[in-house]
Amino acid sequence: MTSAVRKTALPAPRRGDADALRRQFERDAIWHRIVKPGDRLPSEVLLEADLGPIHLDRLRMTGPIVLVFVRHASSEPCNVTLARYQRDLAPGLDDLGAHLVAVSPQVPHRLAEVKRRHDLSYFVAADVRHTLIDAFNLGFAEPGAEAVLGARYAVLPFPAVVVADRAGVVHFADVRPDGEPHTKPSRVLAAVRALS
Repeated sequence: MTSAVRKTALPAPRRGDADALRRQFERDAIWHRIVKPGDRLPSEVLLEADLGPIHLDRLRMTGPIVLVFVRHASSEPCNVTLARYQRDLAPGLDDLGAHLVAVSPQVPHRLAEVKRRHDLSYFVAADVRHTLIDAFNLGFAEPGAEAVLGARYAVLPFPAVVVADRAGVVHFADVRPDGEPHTKPSRVLAAVRALS
């Protein structure tokens, strides 16, 4: 099982910057709780942009699940990741019988736009109440994000990739809290191949 959480030293906030100090504390406080190999995939229902409700428990019964956590459809890094995964990851996962699911706290109709823009063949699902994001401790408060998300909540996920087997056990978790790009497709494919 593989796990990677990239911690980048943050510059010390200025004494007068209480908000920055609070954000750094919140960020540092979650490292020991973030998703890791051996954790269980929660029984969640997500809203797929075109198909409506998808049940992770039912989906995993037909193959491993690769969850890609992205912020929202108008985020340039997320657009780059989704297009790259369509080109370089989705075909390989199809060959392995695995399901690729992009997860965002944005409302489904806004996610449908990015799915069509990049002609994505995989699931693009909304976690509007961020229950899956919270279960994996991937969320952070971002004041004002509710306007972009179209939701009542202002929680965004750290960029992350989580691979779970058919039993719902997490075997790979790569979380990028420092803004680095999502995991390379070759690493994700290797993690899924290791499940066989």
